[in-house]
Amino acid sequence: MGLLSLAVWTPIAFGLVLLALGRDEHVRAVRWLALTGSLISFLITLPLYAGFQLETSAMQFVEKAPWIERFNVNYHLGLDGISFWLVLLTAFINVIVVIAGWEVITRKVNQYMASFLILSGLMIGVFCALDGLLFYVFFEATLIPMYLIIGIWGGPNKIYAAFKFFLYTLLGSLLTLVALIYLYTQSGGSFDIATWHKMPLSAMVQNLIFFAFFAAFAVKVPMWPVHTWLPDVHVEAPTGGSAVLAAVMLKLGAYGFLRFSMPIAPDAAREWGMFIIVLSLIAVVYVGLVAMVQQDMKKLVAYSSVAHMGFVTLGFFIFNPLGVSGGLVQMIAHGFVSAAMFLSIGVLYDRVHSREIASYGGVINTMPKFAAFSLLFSMANCGLPATAGFVGEWMVILAAVKYNFVVGLLAASALIFGAAYTLWMFKRVYLGPVTNDEVKGLTDINTREFIMLALLAIAVLYMGLYPRPFTDVMEASVADLLKHVALSKLP
Repeated sequence: MGLLSLAVWTPIAFGLVLLALGRDEHVRAVRWLALTGSLISFLITLPLYAGFQLETSAMQFVEKAPWIERFNVNYHLGLDGISFWLVLLTAFINVIVVIAGWEVITRKVNQYMASFLILSGLMIGVFCALDGLLFYVFFEATLIPMYLIIGIWGGPNKIYAAFKFFLYTLLGSLLTLVALIYLYTQSGGSFDIATWHKMPLSAMVQNLIFFAFFAAFAVKVPMWPVHTWLPDVHVEAPTGGSAVLAAVMLKLGAYGFLRFSMPIAPDAAREWGMFIIVLSLIAVVYVGLVAMVQQDMKKLVAYSSVAHMGFVTLGFFIFNPLGVSGGLVQMIAHGFVSAAMFLSIGVLYDRVHSREIASYGGVINTMPKFAAFSLLFSMANCGLPATAGFVGEWMVILAAVKYNFVVGLLAASALIFGAAYTLWMFKRVYLGPVTNDEVKGLTDINTREFIMLALLAIAVLYMGLYPRPFTDVMEASVADLLKHVALSKLP
């Protein structure tokens, strides 16, 4: 079994073992087994970096075996510079989420931990799949564990939120299935994604396929105006669910644009590029303004995620190496920062059981260590230089200015809006005198919480101070993708 198969199936195998352990009879064993499984899964991904060849855009660590031979469907996995860091990010965030739920989750612990481990394996499968049907199976299968995480361990309106999440994302994906079947028939019975990249398609077909993919990927990102499910889901989801949803699941849609929409329908992508840019700028500017008026911390960070993901799609559809690389870097940075923001809110919620900003004030007086971490993550969310949040946004803004000054100016406004809503929230929650007895009685973070936040802090600072390892991996694959899109001509 190759490294990619191990990365996909190891967490799933541990998840299935956890389900077999029974409900709450073996809680301690369940927690340690979940942590062991997540750590092993992350360690499996590390040799990928050592063996990755930077100078080539070809797929690496390729594995291929027949799956459904009658329809020429293969179990086909591979990794390139576009998907590489997303695999490592998924495995890393899974470790953090297991640590985050260690003491907080007290009922159905084995099912909770198993859901995250299985979800992690399925998401890695999405990023590695080189067969169209295999991609679709992994892509849709991720809905099931996330639906359960929201619906079982969520807040008071968890059923509504879980159903809305499932319905939005499933309906969008059905058109994608139609597109995949069409490509299968037109390619002479092949689900190989690389074969689809080389197919000459007419302008009308490219437009239809582009929007079929857009229906699934735009909802998943989520782009404005199909973003309305995200705040509701984040508010109701447990802390770990929000962290994984923001850090990794939103990236499935953005990844789909690079793997399917742009290379399969390159002419349509160029034709509709400005349309995507406008939607992205609305997300960056308008949704940033919406975030400012939120009174619920989770809802504020949820709208912040929509704005930050707007940078990703903006960077992609400028069709500039700096913009596409910047979008990819922003995906990874947002994974670290958004997970840290949601987990920080979770630390407060575990103590006070309120997400309302008005319930807090002066937290820095009673939780100084925690406030220091929160300040770092808030600054990263603003896009402060030397943090992960700055690198991708800066690259996209530079690419946008080169593309069109007005587009660059509107994109840069996000730095102002981001600072406004993030720092205003930080001021009201953490600074000033203690406002009530609940805040007065708060205890600072324990060892488990410190480890969880410290790991994310290291990731945020490392990426901010030394982004080169991230950009070097992407360079060849991004150049090859843009060359393919630029050279494509209608048949």
